[in-house]
Amino acid sequence: MIPVQTVYAPRDPVALRPTLSPLQRGAADPTLRWDAAGAWMTMRTPHGIATLHLAGTREITARAWGPGAEWAIDGVPELLGEGDDWSELDLSGNPFLAEVRRTNPHLRLSRTRRVFEALVPAVLEQKITTLEARRAWRYLLAKYGETPPGPAPLGMKVFPAPEVWRRIPSWEWHRAGVGPQRSETAVRCASVAASLERTLEHGRGGEQVARALTSLRGVGVWTAAETSQRAHGDPDAVSVGDYHLHDIVGWALIGEKVDDAGMMELLEPWRGHRQRVMRLILASGRMPPKHGARMTVQDHRWH
Repeated sequence: MIPVQTVYAPRDPVALRPTLSPLQRGAADPTLRWDAAGAWMTMRTPHGIATLHLAGTREITARAWGPGAEWAIDGVPELLGEGDDWSELDLSGNPFLAEVRRTNPHLRLSRTRRVFEALVPAVLEQKITTLEARRAWRYLLAKYGETPPGPAPLGMKVFPAPEVWRRIPSWEWHRAGVGPQRSETAVRCASVAASLERTLEHGRGGEQVARALTSLRGVGVWTAAETSQRAHGDPDAVSVGDYHLHDIVGWALIGEKVDDAGMMELLEPWRGHRQRVMRLILASGRMPPKHGARMTVQDHRWH
């Protein structure tokens, strides 16, 4: 199979791993893998499935296979942060953030243009541990994902079509460790997948996108933010309601843990750029001590 190929030369170098890592659900994610040269990605496009390989920093060599290859290639610039303008983010009043930005100058927010594909894993991650969510993601993709076109690494899968998600039987959701509330939400999202993609017309997230996503029963503020950060490249969406995020922000900015209200107060000076600030905090590695209460890992699967 002959790939569709291009060389993308961004104005500034791109750091592939920091830019794309928020799209990866764990090291064993079947939709995104790394090799010595760069990243392998699978995707479902409006024109069919595709496999994409990206390699480089200053000049990115992009190759894609499958019926959706041209769409995948066309989206490489936005996938790697084109249009994500950090120039108006003023960090001069915070030496810590300014230093993190100085040492991570090529960090960008990705815009995948795949809303439903970002929404389902966010639904799976609602109110459970990361371990549980990633296990469910791998199980469902292994069971229902398609074999990717081209020379994708062994074990990679393409995100299932909406009609496939709608037909997953209840016992398979249970085997994946996904309870009825989350599985029913995923199926509802699948039933309106086409309209979800139309939210991309509103640009890089914002209130219109958040309202459209949260109008779906079972999709709250946290899930909508997790989706718009990835699919729309939203520079301001904050995942309010996350179990750990408020503690991370508080510890990084003032040296103590805070709640969601405290997190939003701390981030308010950077309204319009709050997701960019979040990415800098996470890139810094400054995390609160790992002690105290943790969420219990539960096994909802039938035996």
